[in-house]
Amino acid sequence: MYYSSGNYEAFARPRKPARVDDKTAWFVGSGLAALAGAAFLVRDAQMAGDKITILEELDLPGGALDGLEVPEKGFVIRGGREMEDHFECLWDLFRSIPSLEVPGASVLDEFYWLNKDDPNFSLQRATVKQGQDAHTDGKFGLTGPAQKDIVRIFLATREEMEGKRINEVVGQDFLQSNFWMYWRTMFAFQEWHSALEMKLYLHRFIHHIGGLPDFSALKFTKYNQYESLVLPLYKWLLDQGVKFQYKTEVVDVDFSIADGHKQATHIHWVRDGQQGGVDLGRDDLLFMTIGSLTENSDLGDHHTPAKLKDGPAPAWDLWRRIAAKDPAFGRPDVFGAHIAESKWQSATVTTLDGRIPAYLQKISQRDPFSGKVVTGGIVTARDSSWLLSWTVNRQPHFKKQPRDQIVVWVYSLLVDVPGDYVKKAMQDCTGEEITQEWLYHLGVPSDHIAELAATGARCVPVMMPYVTSFFMPRHAADRPAVVPDGAVNFAFIGQFAETKSGRDTIFTTEYSVRTPMEAVYQLLAVDRGVPEVFASTYDLRKLLAATGRLRDGRELDAALPDFLRRWILHKLDHNEVGELLHQYHLI
Repeated sequence: MYYSSGNYEAFARPRKPARVDDKTAWFVGSGLAALAGAAFLVRDAQMAGDKITILEELDLPGGALDGLEVPEKGFVIRGGREMEDHFECLWDLFRSIPSLEVPGASVLDEFYWLNKDDPNFSLQRATVKQGQDAHTDGKFGLTGPAQKDIVRIFLATREEMEGKRINEVVGQDFLQSNFWMYWRTMFAFQEWHSALEMKLYLHRFIHHIGGLPDFSALKFTKYNQYESLVLPLYKWLLDQGVKFQYKTEVVDVDFSIADGHKQATHIHWVRDGQQGGVDLGRDDLLFMTIGSLTENSDLGDHHTPAKLKDGPAPAWDLWRRIAAKDPAFGRPDVFGAHIAESKWQSATVTTLDGRIPAYLQKISQRDPFSGKVVTGGIVTARDSSWLLSWTVNRQPHFKKQPRDQIVVWVYSLLVDVPGDYVKKAMQDCTGEEITQEWLYHLGVPSDHIAELAATGARCVPVMMPYVTSFFMPRHAADRPAVVPDGAVNFAFIGQFAETKSGRDTIFTTEYSVRTPMEAVYQLLAVDRGVPEVFASTYDLRKLLAATGRLRDGRELDAALPDFLRRWILHKLDHNEVGELLHQYHLI
């Protein structure tokens, strides 16, 4: 396997790998990683679809990319995915998947046209004092010491950041800045999360630093990600003959490990209460999704809080059993044994009363019924005790959604502290109480909040114990390689597998597609390059643009004698370096 860039390889079709007709493939889990892996097997490795079986514990595919209407509860989205131009593997996949709505178009075509016609940006990123404008004006507010913190993280080696928490490598100036408020609420980082992941994010998205305050860097699907991404991919796989085996919990995998040779030999599962499984030979490929950010999620309802389920966790327990068999298979407890530090809660609010959308329109400064971009991303109530954020995507967010309703996604990073209106921790609140707290921060008058929350909306809270588990401080080898050294017929895929370059970032749809692409290309020797991670971190123009924005447009300064400063500026007036520094407002 090798990386490539440019359209010479991007549009090339690989030759059929040797002996692919003699092989079969099995996937553990049916999240985006498994669906993408199956698609790459069919499209690029040219494996017959009926040779591929996807094993899933639930009764539907999609994993974390959900979007459901739950009987007697309402619409539910556990989370939302932010996408950008340079999700190279994601778009490489979806250029080949037909749209379900636009004849003759791919999912990528549909997405591209949508975001060209209706570009995303926010008109109000944060509020204070019950819905008032936070007046951040797009400024990051980074003091000199805080800017040095960012530069230090950016320039540090990976080894220097391993095992460290963010609050161990930055000071209070940084943690009190607008930049940190934008960053933590957009990406769901906590102060105790991994400094290494913070570093990787800075490198991966340095080209989007300027878009943090208004989300102009982001792009979104027309509907929820289940209907916009999962269903077209699922239908295409079914059309290719790929088999799905639902209600199947994979409980263990056997391996033959000797003399540097590692082969998966048997899958153990429980289906309909009966133990079963399948033997694997050298030509039977196994792709395992390990860990799970949505494992043990619990849905409450408008009158019932969601529960924190900290008991047995099948996806994590499977990884623990596998990891016990070889050190190269990762260390799951680095990520999955810290529920208090990896949990947070979201809620889906569906408006039923026409008075609520007026408050949404006042803050977003857009008509939420227009069918176009509304908030453009999350709006953070920055003085919320819960650090509550909410977003209204293009409506309807579900194809079956009544046209007079708005579906809103709400989430909080601090779920175990009392709220400002409800005076209870979010994790202890019913959907109605969460709606009350949200309405309070929208600016609804106190004497209307109880009534509107009771009858004007329906809210489904979701507690997710492991949702930021991949942000826990880690070291090299805590995540197994996609294809471990010596592995001949198996690979690890998903958010807890380590790509060859180590440059991409987890908690993205891109990572869920990159890992299976690398797995398929390695195990089958597909003769086509995997698109490399966008190299903005090596682009001087992107670095200068980011520097200018991080300084809020302030010119570079230095304690120099005036004559020396004038001499340097004169020398920069007539060369390309000077032009670049002027272009990005650094001199």
